[in-house]
Amino acid sequence: MRAGLNFSAAILAAVIAVLGTSIFTVDQRQYAIVFQLGEVREEISEPGLYFKWPLIQNVRYFDKRILTLDNAEPERYITSEKKNVLVDSFVKWRIVDPRLYYVSVAGDEARAKTRLSQTVNAGLREEFGKRTVHDVVSGERDKIMEQMRQKADLDARKIGVQIIDVRVKRVDLPSEVSESVYRRMEAERKRVANELRSEGSAEAEKIRADAERQREVIVAEAYRDAQKIKGDGDAKAASIYAQAFNQNPEFYAFYRSLEAYRSSFKGKSDVIVVEPNSDFFKYMKSMGRNNDKSGK
Repeated sequence: MRAGLNFSAAILAAVIAVLGTSIFTVDQRQYAIVFQLGEVREEISEPGLYFKWPLIQNVRYFDKRILTLDNAEPERYITSEKKNVLVDSFVKWRIVDPRLYYVSVAGDEARAKTRLSQTVNAGLREEFGKRTVHDVVSGERDKIMEQMRQKADLDARKIGVQIIDVRVKRVDLPSEVSESVYRRMEAERKRVANELRSEGSAEAEKIRADAERQREVIVAEAYRDAQKIKGDGDAKAASIYAQAFNQNPEFYAFYRSLEAYRSSFKGKSDVIVVEPNSDFFKYMKSMGRNNDKSGK
């Protein structure tokens, strides 16, 4: 009885072991290929629970996600100007045909990266050789990356891989030429700065000369207008004086004499030397005679 139970338990354990080796799962991030005696039997791309024959069938998994190929060191390329540049780039890729991927590179990711790296480097070398440093740095950088992606994708399809994107992260000059380039750039900037300073000085002199000319014109016109106004005023004053003189010549002469006296004797220290019989004292003398008569 016990022997029968042990035999049944052994059979059950064997069945469980066989079922365990017959069932496998595929994650949504994976492809799976079922091999039968070393040959590809089935390709699975959908996630789920699957069965295989134990012992004669085995399963290999391949990553379905987008992968990155990023070189540790930048590559050196030569532009159309025969100048060396160091280019740091990366590639985004993924497996789209696991069967072809396995047949081409034996499912080895390292071999696939080597193949892609060679393809991308050859394409970049060709594209950089057609363009100048300015073009690869800024002018046609996006165009280079798009053309490179298309070319690399055509070759990558042969091994069951799709190229999602090719990006140039940085373009640098080698250290041995950077210093000379910087010196040339500095000399060019200094030349441009000197030209701008010279143009600025010439323009400043031009502005100053024009301002000086305008000042002279304004001063001359102001002096002319002032003289005209002054002449008009003098003429009007003379006319008023003439009218007053015609109305009462004696009073006008007297008023003018008083103005002369006031102007001549403004201060106590003022001294004037004239002859006693000068006309300057005409009204003083007449006032003196009038006072003598009134005293008598």
